[in-house]
Amino acid sequence: MTFDLTPTAAQHDLAKRAHEFAEECVRPVAAEYDRAQEFPWPVLQEAAERGFYSPLFYRDLIGDPTGLSLPMFMEELFWGCAGIGLAIVMPALALSAIGQAATPKQMLQWAPECFGTPGDLKLAALAISEPEGGSDVRNLRTRAVRDGDDWIIDGHKMWIGNGGIANVHVVNAVVDEELGHRGQALFVVPGGTPGLELVRKLDKLGCRASHTAELKFNSVRVPMENLLGGVDKLEHALAKRREAVRTGGRSGSVTLGTFEQTRPMVAAQALGIARAALEYMTSYAKERQAFGAPILDNQGIAFPIADLATQIDGARLLTWRASWMAANGVPFERGEGSMSKLAASEVAVKATERAIQTLGGWGYISDHPVEKWYRDAKLYTIFEGTSEIQRIVISHALGAAEGRPPLHVDLEPSGGPLNKVFGRGTEARSKAAAAALSMRDRVPSPIMKAALKFLRPPSR
Repeated sequence: MTFDLTPTAAQHDLAKRAHEFAEECVRPVAAEYDRAQEFPWPVLQEAAERGFYSPLFYRDLIGDPTGLSLPMFMEELFWGCAGIGLAIVMPALALSAIGQAATPKQMLQWAPECFGTPGDLKLAALAISEPEGGSDVRNLRTRAVRDGDDWIIDGHKMWIGNGGIANVHVVNAVVDEELGHRGQALFVVPGGTPGLELVRKLDKLGCRASHTAELKFNSVRVPMENLLGGVDKLEHALAKRREAVRTGGRSGSVTLGTFEQTRPMVAAQALGIARAALEYMTSYAKERQAFGAPILDNQGIAFPIADLATQIDGARLLTWRASWMAANGVPFERGEGSMSKLAASEVAVKATERAIQTLGGWGYISDHPVEKWYRDAKLYTIFEGTSEIQRIVISHALGAAEGRPPLHVDLEPSGGPLNKVFGRGTEARSKAAAAALSMRDRVPSPIMKAALKFLRPPSR
């Protein structure tokens, strides 16, 4: 097993550039965009000019075999502001769905339309949630019916980032009533398509710089080629799902797969908020004097901060593991994606609440950013699946994996046959070490040193 948390030169540079962008361009305007609830077009423009708003940028990060580039970027960006961060990365959620379901031709057609160019910015939306369903993608009621060479979509979507103002909407709909949630497919609905109605922009508690909307699809007609993956792939998938239903086997949906792949991305966003709050309250507690000493000297202040620092680092490791698994095609059979999102979102709420408490009355007013971070953080225990949904996913996954060893034991090993025989901890290596030690008084010193050199831990 290889295990190295040292960032590559490219990852280090990416995190540095993302942090500089967040510090220089995002944080200075975050409070005003939150107050006005306006879409941050100038910040989007700057992100595009710096290379952070492009389908090629996100596909490059997704292609990192370590899986760490994307969560590192997300954490730095959302350290600046979650609302502006969502405005910048929202098209990446749609792009992720397109990437999983689309044909190569569709990918080339629609990926550029999700972002546009620095001189001609465009937006994309992933339209999944509905008023009746929320996190329950098994209870979605939007329907798509084939009509000749077209599909006609009818339904109602809620809480849709960039909804109604996007150039590209990736919409899930049921195409086979009998299969229910297993009979869903994804469609591209361009902005301005007749029947696509922006009912209202939602007035939110937090993340107010991002646009979130309620949408209706009133007999929206899209051409056959807007079905992601194409008809042949859909019919093949539906046939497999019908067989799985008939035999009692397992089968998933494109929608559920999209959520599992994006949950580590969302977890990293929550980590950015949590880290911002941790840093801010720690700095405040070092400077704020009470009873003749910094309040950080008070265990009632210091111990909760220490606990939060530990929990944030733990959530980051869960997130990085899930991101590595997604990048390497390792299935989330124990709910690892949901674990990362659950841990990161809940520690974000705890950290921002503790930041308010640490600042006292000052934390409750907008003179300091912690009340905004608290409002922003709450979203992360709700969207992309509530905390309750994450616990259901994890518990069901654990039940399905009952009797199986932990992931690090269950994974297909690497290293080859020599490593299996002579690698560290193997029986042959242990016996060789024992034999060498038993002969230490009878073997010439140079030979003994050579043997111990082979067995000793590597030096740094």
